[in-house]
Amino acid sequence: MKSITHIKFVKFIVIAASSLSLFACSALHTSLEKSDLDVQTKASASIFLEPVSPDKRIIFVSVRNTSDKDLQIKSRIMERLGNSGYHITDDPDSAYFMLQANVLKVGKDNLESADSYIDAGFSGAVLGNAVSSRGDSGKGIILGAIVGIVADSMVDDTLFTMVTDLQVRERPRSNEVVTQQQTASTTQGSGTSVTQTSGNTSVEWKTYRTRIVSTANQANLEFEEALPALENGLIRSIAGLFAE
Repeated sequence: MKSITHIKFVKFIVIAASSLSLFACSALHTSLEKSDLDVQTKASASIFLEPVSPDKRIIFVSVRNTSDKDLQIKSRIMERLGNSGYHITDDPDSAYFMLQANVLKVGKDNLESADSYIDAGFSGAVLGNAVSSRGDSGKGIILGAIVGIVADSMVDDTLFTMVTDLQVRERPRSNEVVTQQQTASTTQGSGTSVTQTSGNTSVEWKTYRTRIVSTANQANLEFEEALPALENGLIRSIAGLFAE
């Protein structure tokens, strides 16, 4: 009996050592593969604005932040637009373009959620919470789970996202007539809904909408490191819409 117990113990040690080696190799691979900061910015739809003469490059800018993070992006967006030859106005009536942005979410996330934000598009749901990029399937032995936790503590494959809804408006040309039909459905209180419909009416703006999602991915990435990269990606994307 003693020899059988000894053999089982030796097998346990061998399995433990092999598992630890495999997970350590996996952690090392992740660390090497994600050693550089990878920043990507995508839009749910393209926006094409008409080129205009310099005297019409007047833009009203509104940037809101309904996320739970402090951001400093409006002044930088206006600076980039100014460098592109646009005059910033605080009077929407005198503007030829109008830029309205709302930052919906900034925080730790996963790649699957980031893709879903793009697929949902402007005003689509922004749901889901940060989840680990590694999950315990529940099918492994306890030893594997323990070793997995050890490996995860070595390297964290971290992804942060910034989700922004964007609305851009431009004045129609002198020979254009733009009409709009709008249907709005709202909920008031418990179990009460209101639907409003407006017919074809002439409007003063051509309106475009898109959602911009920026991601920052790196092993053991901290939010303080990711935020400037996310802000830069958003600012570049917005400024690119107005580049001549």
